[in-house]
Amino acid sequence: MPAIAALLAAAIFAIDTFSALDMAIAVLYVVVVLLSATNSERRGLLVIAGLCIGLTLLSYFVMHSDDYDLAATMRCLVSIAAITVTTLLCLDNQAATQSLRSQAALLDLTHDAIFVRDTGDVITYWSLGAERLYGWSRAEALGQAATTLLKTVFPVPLADIRAELYETGRWEGELVHTRKSGPAVTVMSRWSLQRDERGRPLAAMETNSDITSRKQTEDALHQTRAELSHVARVTTMGELTASIAHEVNQPLAAVVTNGEACLRWLKRAEPDVGEALASVERMIANGRRASEVVARLRALARRDQPDHAPVDVNEMIDDVLPLLERERLTHAVTLDLVLGEGLPDVLADRVQLQQVVLNLALNAIQAMSGVDDTRRRLALRTRAEALPERSCVVIEVRDGGPGVAAENLPKLFDAFYSTRKDGMGMGLSISRSIVEAHGGRIVADCLDEGGMLFTVSLPASRPV
Repeated sequence: MPAIAALLAAAIFAIDTFSALDMAIAVLYVVVVLLSATNSERRGLLVIAGLCIGLTLLSYFVMHSDDYDLAATMRCLVSIAAITVTTLLCLDNQAATQSLRSQAALLDLTHDAIFVRDTGDVITYWSLGAERLYGWSRAEALGQAATTLLKTVFPVPLADIRAELYETGRWEGELVHTRKSGPAVTVMSRWSLQRDERGRPLAAMETNSDITSRKQTEDALHQTRAELSHVARVTTMGELTASIAHEVNQPLAAVVTNGEACLRWLKRAEPDVGEALASVERMIANGRRASEVVARLRALARRDQPDHAPVDVNEMIDDVLPLLERERLTHAVTLDLVLGEGLPDVLADRVQLQQVVLNLALNAIQAMSGVDDTRRRLALRTRAEALPERSCVVIEVRDGGPGVAAENLPKLFDAFYSTRKDGMGMGLSISRSIVEAHGGRIVADCLDEGGMLFTVSLPASRPV
C-alpha cells in the first residue's frame, strides 16, 4: 500500500506539472492521503499530507513562476484545502478507530465471555473471553447465529425473554450453552439492548459468566441437605417412637397386671370388692400416667411454650423467601407477593411462624411440579381482617397445582396423611399445631380454577 501511494503521488505530480490539462489535478492527492491513512500513524499521515501539499506548491511554481494566473492559483488553493480537510477527517477517523480498539481491548481483559449480536441473532463481535469459554475463535464465530452456534437452552420461552429485553432494555438469567468440544456450560447471562437514534432495536450485548462449577456445587449441597434432612426426620421419628414405647410400656403393663388382679379378686368364691376397687384405682392411675406421657411427648414435639414476642408478619415472610428461592427456581415457579401495608404485629414465636409459612410454601411449590408452566404461580399475600370477636392478621398461600379431591380435604391436617407418594404427612399437621398453639386458625380450600388456598389467621396485637 505505501508503494502504491508513492507511485500514485509521483504520477499526479507528473501530470499536474507537465501536462497541459487545465484542471485541479492536485486534488487527486486526497487519494494518496486516504490510502496512507490505513497504514500510517498520526505523525506519518501528517508528513504524507505535508509532502502532498509541498508537491502541489512545487508543481504550481514550476508551471507558473513566470506568468501569474489567478485561475491556476485558485486551483492550487482548492487542492491544498481538499488535502487539508481530508487529512483532518482521516485523523479524526483514526482517533475514533483507536478509541474503539482500546475499548475492545478492555473487553478482552475480562474473564467473562462477551459477544454482540444483531436483531437477527448474528454475532458481530466475539471477545477473547468468549474464545476461552466456548472454544470458537473470533473468525469462526463472527457471522454465525448465536443460538445455533451455542445450542442455547433457555429457562423460559425465548419469545418471553425478547419481550422483556425490548421492553426494559435488559434481561438476566441462567442459560446452558454447549462448547465447541462438546461439554455443556452453565452461565449467568446478562443482556443489554442497544437502540438507534429513533429508538429501534439495533443490537444486543451478551455478557456470560461461567457458573458451571458453582451450579454443580449448589446441586450437590442441595442434595446433601435433602439427604441430611431426611435422615434427621427418620432419626427423630425413631427416637420419638422409642421414647413412646419405653415410657408408655410400663404404665400399660401395670394396667394389664392390675386388670388381671381385679379379675382374680372378683372371681373368688367370696369376691374381695375392696381389693378389686384398689386394682381398678391403680389401673386408672396408670392409664392417666400413660396419657400424661403422650401429652408430654406431644408438647415436646410442638414446643407448647413458645417464646412469644411481637412479630412483623411481612418481615417474617421476607426472611422466608430466600429459603424458598432454590426450590422455586428448580420447579420454575413464579412468585406473586402482595404484602399488606400497616399490618399490626402478632404475638408469636417467630421461628415457628416461619416454619408454618415455609411448610405451606414448599408444599405448594412441590404440588405444581406436574402442571403446565403457565399455572406454576405461588401467591403469598398478607392482610388485616377485623372480625366481630377480634382483629386478625391473615396469611394466604395459593398455588396452581392439581388440588385435592373434596372428600380428602378434611384429612389434609391429619398426621401421616399425604397426597404425595414420597410425602411423610407431617408438615400440615405440625403447621396446624403451631397455629392453634398461637390462638389462630388454619383453613384449606380447593379453588374452582384449580389449586389450593391455605389461609392462616393469627390474633393481632391491636385492633385494625
